Amino acid sequence: MPPGRLGLLGLQHVLVMYTGCVAVPLVFGSVAKLDTSTIGLLINADLLVAGLVTLLQALGIGKVLGVRLPVVAGATFTAVTPMILIAGEYGMQAVYGSMIAAGVFGLLVAVPFARAVRFFPPLVSGSVITVIGLSLIGVAAGLIAGLDPTAEDYAAPSNLALAGGIVLLIVIISRFTSGFLSQLGVLLGLAAGTLVAIPMGLTDFSSVGQADWVGLAAPFHFGAPQFPLAAVISMCVVMLVTFTESTADMLAVGDMTGRPLTKADLARGLAGDGVSGIFGGIMNGFVDTVFAQNVGLVGMTKVRSRYVAAVAGGILVLLGLVPKLGEVVAALPGPVVGAAGLVMFATVTAVGINTLRKVEFEGTNNLLIVAVSIGVGMLPVAAPTIYHAFPTWVQIIGGSAITSATLTAFLLNLLFNHTPGRRKPAVADESPATPAANTP
Repeated sequence: MPPGRLGLLGLQHVLVMYTGCVAVPLVFGSVAKLDTSTIGLLINADLLVAGLVTLLQALGIGKVLGVRLPVVAGATFTAVTPMILIAGEYGMQAVYGSMIAAGVFGLLVAVPFARAVRFFPPLVSGSVITVIGLSLIGVAAGLIAGLDPTAEDYAAPSNLALAGGIVLLIVIISRFTSGFLSQLGVLLGLAAGTLVAIPMGLTDFSSVGQADWVGLAAPFHFGAPQFPLAAVISMCVVMLVTFTESTADMLAVGDMTGRPLTKADLARGLAGDGVSGIFGGIMNGFVDTVFAQNVGLVGMTKVRSRYVAAVAGGILVLLGLVPKLGEVVAALPGPVVGAAGLVMFATVTAVGINTLRKVEFEGTNNLLIVAVSIGVGMLPVAAPTIYHAFPTWVQIIGGSAITSATLTAFLLNLLFNHTPGRRKPAVADESPATPAANTP
């Protein structure tokens, strides 16, 4: 693939995931009462670690690390609540110490976790991917309408019209163009939307001039890491939850690319998540997972080259090292990013539904498993405070749509399809992906 084409396709991946990636340090920093300069430091570290892990996943290191698929890594929201609680109880040194410990734990359990992949057939992975997509649509809606219902411009018709126009443009490009141009629908939609947003007063690039050209915090910025047992256990649970999310996403991409993942492939990919914990703990970053919106982009554009993801990783590293570039991307208007996100997140949902097509429903309890898993997973999306009266650990697990859906689908699949007396084997679920040609 020509370098120019690789660069544009890689940039498109970065623009799709950027807001979701930087939202994690923004939310954590605000709740943890960090000053703006420190939050900026966290954002730079977040992007740098995400870029390094993306490069690792796309290119791999021998037969040890990296799934070698067109996946993009970014900070997981699963870790935000535990990190906030740890920061309040033990301080920032414990936050990053427990993250390092969780990273080491992830490296140790990656292989045994991957060996349990038979317990993540399309029945489980399809249900989880569907919930991932559905739960993220609300994020896109928040970007389009605004996050403050009391604001004057909340859900302003002009913002909704702008977002609708971008979605329409992406559809038109996909329908009426061919070849390379048809693969750039999201990037062209973002560019056109930003140009339209300028005269509407929705853009503010003033922060670009104020940002430094080069910025990188020293390792262990907050001091020597500390390892309180409770904090370490909490972050290890986060790592396991991250594994379940990444497993579903990697199986989906493997299916899209026609490359069925072996247990060894999956173990290398999960080890990449573990490495993100170690990198994040050292560099003041965050635990990373495979980003669902980029899975959706692979499904929409049909561009399956892992080298496109590697270029995206390189761009993320640059954004982490050059704050000015990061500020340019951060200045993209919410309705513009939200419109692109809406298409991507809905595509993730469609990928999940397509995965469920492989499931045998006739004469089995699989329909019930899918229904209950999606229902339980969507509960915290429909009612975010539903578990507020429960202990913190229940809030962390039950309050995450992805975590609750994964646990429900996993346990129900065990109950109905892997215990004596099951009604009928789920024949169509024996393999997580369909064989075909390898990814370039």
